[in-house]
Amino acid sequence: QVQLVESGGELVQAGGSLRLSCAASGRTFSSNVMGWFRQAPGKEREFVAAINWSGASTYYVDSVKGRFTISRDNAKNTVYLQMNSLKPEDTAVYYCAASRLGGITTSRLHYAYWGQGTQVTVSS
Repeated sequence: QVQLVESGGELVQAGGSLRLSCAASGRTFSSNVMGWFRQAPGKEREFVAAINWSGASTYYVDSVKGRFTISRDNAKNTVYLQMNSLKPEDTAVYYCAASRLGGITTSRLHYAYWGQGTQVTVSS
């Protein structure tokens, strides 16, 4: 079992930056693929980024490539999402998730554990 708690979401102007954090507790965090998803009002939850257990492999949805960076610190049981050059269309609730699979996956169906989400609002 893995428990996840996100933080760092807030209101920011377009072009600004935020860093989201996801603190994990429970067993075997360091062996889990970790992902970030987001859900805007009236839309389905979508994949944003994922990172493998060591941090050596990452994957991003095209819309955030070059702007967002996912990272992890296994000693602190924490995964991060650095978001730069934010756009109004990035506005959403951002969720951290832990996968049971060994490799990176973009499907939310493969993520067994979820945080409660943190709101990111980007004003134009």
